[in-house]
Amino acid sequence: MLDQIAAVLGRTPSGLFIVTARNAEGQETGLLASWVQQAAFDPPAVTVAVNRKRYIHTWLADSPRLAFNLLGESQKNFLGHFGKGFEPGEPAFEGLHIDRTPTGLPVLSDALGWMEGDVIGSLEAGDHIIYLVQLTAAKAGSDLESHKPWVHIRKNGLGY
Repeated sequence: MLDQIAAVLGRTPSGLFIVTARNAEGQETGLLASWVQQAAFDPPAVTVAVNRKRYIHTWLADSPRLAFNLLGESQKNFLGHFGKGFEPGEPAFEGLHIDRTPTGLPVLSDALGWMEGDVIGSLEAGDHIIYLVQLTAAKAGSDLESHKPWVHIRKNGLGY
């Protein structure tokens, strides 16, 4: 039965995003996330699932704000850059063109668009923690209407 769950779950599509954050000391990081989903219309909100092994959880306790960069299907360079993850203090945006959200979070200039919001809740979900993020700002990139977002489909729903 688990094999069947893995097969179907892995084929469930999701987008690809680079999630960015800053800690209370001003350090910034970014991570690749595929489990971002709209959760509410009014006020607008999304959820994001983050592996428990990521140090960003401690950052969100003191600075509960995230930005989501929507990737286009041709932006494979970001997958290589952010896919391996970063250690605390390691520069995540070196060599990349970034802009800033109204609250100063880094966002990718080349993304199809970005959204920023405040974490207003969380839920433990096995090996991940799901955050509910109420959106407060967004900006469409110049390619949002002309390029397709990157849809991610896995071969197996039980691993990356």
